[in-house]
Amino acid sequence: MRYRALVALTAALTLAFGVASASTALGASTNTLTVWLQVDAQNGWPNVVAAANSAFTANHPGWTVNVQYQQWSDHLQKFDATIAGNDTPDVIEMGNTEMTKYMAAGEFANLTGMKSQFPNSSHWLGGLQASATYMHKLYGVPYYAGSRVITYRSDLFKRAGIRRIPRSLAQFQTDLVKVGNMEKRVKGFSPLYVGGEDWYTALGFVFDYGGSIAAYRHGRWVGMLDSPRSLAGLNAFKQFFQATQSKSTAKLDGTNPFPYTVFSQGKTAANYGPAWYTCCTGKQYAKVTKQFVMPSHVAGKPLPGFLGGSDLAIPAQSPNQAAAAAWIADFTSTASEQALAAKGNIPNATNLLGHSVNDRAAARSWFVPQATNWVNVENGNILKTMLGSMLSGQLSVKQAATVASQNIAQTLNQPA
Repeated sequence: MRYRALVALTAALTLAFGVASASTALGASTNTLTVWLQVDAQNGWPNVVAAANSAFTANHPGWTVNVQYQQWSDHLQKFDATIAGNDTPDVIEMGNTEMTKYMAAGEFANLTGMKSQFPNSSHWLGGLQASATYMHKLYGVPYYAGSRVITYRSDLFKRAGIRRIPRSLAQFQTDLVKVGNMEKRVKGFSPLYVGGEDWYTALGFVFDYGGSIAAYRHGRWVGMLDSPRSLAGLNAFKQFFQATQSKSTAKLDGTNPFPYTVFSQGKTAANYGPAWYTCCTGKQYAKVTKQFVMPSHVAGKPLPGFLGGSDLAIPAQSPNQAAAAAWIADFTSTASEQALAAKGNIPNATNLLGHSVNDRAAARSWFVPQATNWVNVENGNILKTMLGSMLSGQLSVKQAATVASQNIAQTLNQPA
């Protein structure tokens, strides 16, 4: 990545947000703002996107917004290509684990001086703000967060004689087995549908047992997935997975097909994933779709969930940085964040939190190592490969974890 100077961004943003009218600051000629959002927004909250676009164009005559929806699987490769071709979008959604590499490389505009211009910025979620901060400078605006919860069909649980939400992982497994036995005549049915390579799920077990992914020691990263506590968590995950899943899901990443698609087809009783999964579980199951917090192996505690989320950044190459910041302000307004919360997401600020199952799940959470090269661990499918090999029996849990730990350390310690 090559570093770039940010030419007069502060002055441009000041004009965009205050001193003059927005239309004067940004000009009234025909201009297009290109925004990259993930397909989650297209599927889950298109109305929020439309409202932000309407607010922006109403205040900025002559501008149009071109929202281009991206897939998580290849959006970074596409973004890298636009950087090389000097043709980046004006706004880009990044997963909070993906920010560090690009912030360190100078690919995003420095928004530090403009933080107060974004709604609720003094109350942003600490984890999201940290993921958008590098060397004490702000390079992104928190968009939304999401923990992971169980979305389930209450009618199937009721028919299986299950009347109470499980308080422990062991009880939840027993309940799922009951449902699975009851529905065994349904071809391809899994009591709980989660792709085996879905590392967001598996690593919750690792952290539940006190393990971790990697640690920074004496100036270098050390892989920790082969530590005793991490291995205990991985073994627990394998045991739970094999008791509640179909073998055919061992090497699936949990996105193809999406778990909520399997749910809507009547092929599962439960999913473990973002709370907004309720949007797409099927109209026929709308009245019986319920949620609860995934239980820990310790009774009464929630399983630690990945506090994932997204940030919105302005690429340094964008010639429309003032307009981009104005659109982001509209898209992360209080009304927008409340609408996102209504869809099952966690809003970007603590003053907007409620008492939803999603908020309760976030009470015990984990996050990936804040390493510059972490995104390369994800792109290299190190965790997916580990899980696929240990669940399919290709390697033992210890063997798979040892290989993964070595690969993670090697990747994180490479020069940025």
